[in-house]
Amino acid sequence: MEREFKHIIRVAGTDIDGTLKVPYALTRIKGVGIRLGWAITRLLSLDPDMRAGFLTEEEIRKIEEVLKDPVAHGIKPWMVNRQKDPETGRHLHFIGADLELRMKMDIELMKKIKCWKGIRHALGLKVRGQKTRTTGRRGMTVGVVRRRKK
Repeated sequence: MEREFKHIIRVAGTDIDGTLKVPYALTRIKGVGIRLGWAITRLLSLDPDMRAGFLTEEEIRKIEEVLKDPVAHGIKPWMVNRQKDPETGRHLHFIGADLELRMKMDIELMKKIKCWKGIRHALGLKVRGQKTRTTGRRGMTVGVVRRRKK
């Protein structure tokens, strides 16, 4: 059976370039990195050198199924982006708009409880311990003013 090539495929609500190899094409989905892309490719026994445009509808459905709950399909828990979720206690993996929404909710919670990271987020400063003496500046430049020559 000859596989039909599609230039653009839709996986998990994201348009993906069909000319990319399968593991690298999966990284175009927000929340999926290269290691998870390779893990899904191996789990489903897909050819990693195959172009994403040659995926069948059945293979795309299987990929979406694994992305919904990777741990249930045999992906290691350390590969998911939400290990031991505070609300449910389960290992979850969010992709696309769900990931963005969850990140916003986490930041809002940090601001609400006024933890250190929340305060830094609220003030618009660096959060992860970076130096701020010379970097992370916004707005007009501040510097030495030259004297006018007479």
